[in-house]
Amino acid sequence: MRTLDFSAVIRFRREFSSSDDAEVLFMQGVRILIIALFCLWAMPSLAAERPNVLFIAVDDLRPELGCYGKEHIHSPNIDRLAQSGVLFERAYCMVPTCGASRASLMTSLRPARNRFVNYLTRAEKDAPGIVTLNTHFKQSGYHTVSLGKIFHHRDDNDHGWSEPAWRPSGVPSYQRPENQKLHAERQKQGRRSRGPAWESADVEDNAYADGVLADKAIADLQRLAGQQEPFLLAVGFLKPHLPFIAPQKYWDLYDREQIHVPDNFHPPKNAPKESIHSFGEMRAYAGIPAKGQVSEETARSLIHGYYACVSYTDAMVGKVLDELDRLDLADNTIVVLWGDHGWNLGEHTLWCKHSCYETSMQIPLIVRAPGMVGGERRSGLVETIDLYPTLCQLAGIDAPHHVQGSSLVPLMNDANAEWKTAAVGRYQAGDTIRTDGFRFTQYTDGKGKTTSRMLYDHQQDPHENVNIVADQKAEANQLQKELNQKKGKNSDRSK
Repeated sequence: MRTLDFSAVIRFRREFSSSDDAEVLFMQGVRILIIALFCLWAMPSLAAERPNVLFIAVDDLRPELGCYGKEHIHSPNIDRLAQSGVLFERAYCMVPTCGASRASLMTSLRPARNRFVNYLTRAEKDAPGIVTLNTHFKQSGYHTVSLGKIFHHRDDNDHGWSEPAWRPSGVPSYQRPENQKLHAERQKQGRRSRGPAWESADVEDNAYADGVLADKAIADLQRLAGQQEPFLLAVGFLKPHLPFIAPQKYWDLYDREQIHVPDNFHPPKNAPKESIHSFGEMRAYAGIPAKGQVSEETARSLIHGYYACVSYTDAMVGKVLDELDRLDLADNTIVVLWGDHGWNLGEHTLWCKHSCYETSMQIPLIVRAPGMVGGERRSGLVETIDLYPTLCQLAGIDAPHHVQGSSLVPLMNDANAEWKTAAVGRYQAGDTIRTDGFRFTQYTDGKGKTTSRMLYDHQQDPHENVNIVADQKAEANQLQKELNQKKGKNSDRSK
């Protein structure tokens, strides 16, 4: 417990005891001195009372989790977090590729044709002078730490971290000797040639990078728990990003015979050609054909591998949450878990992300905050740019004027709170808007001329199998108008 040192007050009284107005001056001085001493005493106390932030990012995680109603997925730890926090049922990324998505989230700025475009995006390059989330918290008295993949590039916005950003190093991508050899041979052919798209090996969790990352997060939590200033610990897990590699025990959670390709393993009816890509990201891996669709057996292995990686990452998240509890930090720590974008597992013949379909745009998002009721679900349309102002409000920090998102706190407190009516995103030539009942996408050329459109009725067709834009022109036109209004000329409007 802090105590105030009044020895200065006594010295002050002695110095003024012989002056003509000693008593008046003494009383004025005492008041000033007490106020100054109290401020010096209270400042660290107020900082210590601010909530910590555990900011968990998961690469390529789609909302196929137990807490999202997908009972075939083993995700007990993320499910446990959802039971103590607020789960957002309809949360969407701004652009479905990692670098651009993360830069948009960390700046709370919308993407545009010339901003936050691809996976190589750097926030400090595309948004110069903008104070990122981590920088703002650092400037507000937080000790900010980056572990794993938060920004796509480890050194992006490095001045916003209180210590150098850290990622696992020296950890082999593959554990099976035959896969290590194949990977090494293919790497000689070029950076885009890699080993197998999946692997299961009978190894410990920390044989792979995410296990090492979890161990580092636990060690850092122990270190940060002993300091006076609050912390923002960002932990970015790498799986279930390709290649689908996880210890054997996580593969064993699933019966391969129960894994099948999705019912819509075909393009949507009347879908524009711009909406279907060739999943080039996955073709870099051994065993994936250079052209055409993968075989059904390969598809089942890919889906199995993705599920195993989800469960592996879930277990690593659980280890970190358990340590937060063990250190008695949970009651004063905001916990956020988010995916940077969705992922396709054969839907519409697609794999990876990189599309304007719901499967690429929708993400899991869970926020747990001290003093808030847990186990809540919200169906409001949420955008990842909303996280920046949300964390500011929860931490008692004013959000910068540049943010284009809206704090989720009112929605967290009241499911019936007035909220935005649409989530807007984009990828390359496509701009897309998700409303309560529809997803509409407009594709344009370099001059802004519309080349094609698609409209899906989520009440009748939640899996987006039939493009009805030709039959619902009035609805499509209205949504196109709303889309263009919300994205703004330079994507500068948030509502």
